[in-house]
Amino acid sequence: MKISVGVSNRHVHLTRDTYEYLFEGKELEKRNDLNQVGEFASTDTVDIVYNGKTIPHVRVLGPFRKYNQIELLGSDLKELGLVAPVRRSGDLDDTPSVIIKNNDRSVESDGVIRAERHVHVPTSKKKELGLEERDEVILKTPSSSFTAFVKISDNGYLEVHIDKDEALEYGIENHQEVEILNVENR
Repeated sequence: MKISVGVSNRHVHLTRDTYEYLFEGKELEKRNDLNQVGEFASTDTVDIVYNGKTIPHVRVLGPFRKYNQIELLGSDLKELGLVAPVRRSGDLDDTPSVIIKNNDRSVESDGVIRAERHVHVPTSKKKELGLEERDEVILKTPSSSFTAFVKISDNGYLEVHIDKDEALEYGIENHQEVEILNVENR
């Protein structure tokens, strides 16, 4: 079975309170929808500061979350001199913190991760595809293969998510198709 690739860049998820503090009086404005239903890239960006180094213009994604999560690329972590784990979104236990900054306002993040590669599967298709939450699948590209975990959700849009560094490593581009070869149930 073939599946489309969604390549993700560095981004942040913010709580409503944090957003309102950083962007004083501004409403969260949608720049464009993402494939996962209800999720979007906003017009806003923030700077990420750690150990005297800054990664500027990191996109804020919506909708608001219950935590202030930073998702960075491996190359970003190296640039900052920061060690952060590969994790599922929302799994911030024992992750490092950075400063989220907009102009003269700043807050500390709840955590920093490098996003785990995952295949979004809509709940309505999991039975048809024979996939369950946390199954590990092998995906074949024209020149290599890699694994990713299954993420089942009601708003899921069937695609695999990898970050920009991984896309370069595997020689694939956004919207390219890869093939699911094997499923290992957990």
